Amino acid sequence: MKPPPRTRIQQRNTGLILDAALEVFSAHGFRGATLDQIAEVAGLSKPNLLYYFSSKEAIHRTLTSEMLDTWLDPLRDLAGDGDPVDEIVRYVLRKLDMAREYPRESRLFANEIVQGAPRILDVIEGPLKTLVDEKAALIARWVRDGRIAPVDPHHLIFSIWAVTQHYADFDVQVRGILRPEGDGHFRDAAVFLEDLFRRALAPR
Repeated sequence: MKPPPRTRIQQRNTGLILDAALEVFSAHGFRGATLDQIAEVAGLSKPNLLYYFSSKEAIHRTLTSEMLDTWLDPLRDLAGDGDPVDEIVRYVLRKLDMAREYPRESRLFANEIVQGAPRILDVIEGPLKTLVDEKAALIARWVRDGRIAPVDPHHLIFSIWAVTQHYADFDVQVRGILRPEGDGHFRDAAVFLEDLFRRALAPR
């Protein structure tokens, strides 16, 4: 039996809690965050917050599950029927866009990984591994067919994650060095990364 649909107020409060939790978790990590902090940022009482989520762990789990689902969409879209170099470059640029649009989510994930991923290790070793292995097999096929340069598929994916999420996870460092106006450095990064990956992946 399906639960009854949530009212507009319930939807609103759930959204407020998750947005507040994202702010608190991305700034303080799971261990440093408290329900009191989340409730204060959300503008709700702690008992009201606990009406929607039973624990800090439940809020964190909801956030990370939604975040991973969103973040993995570009990898899921890596298609075998397109031009391999174009497909991979498109993936790189979408990941860079996500670093610009979702910096708090990226830092939330980074904090969890640094702590040993105790709350999402099952996802990493399960659905995430399955998806990455599937796309690595596709990239390996492109290599065998001579459609891209010889690369290690898994390390290619890791390198894409590293160079794109850097702009979110180390935003303070990037801005401190470049001192950009607004987000102009993301446009420069896109040009640089497209050229870098096209050169690296061009069939030899």
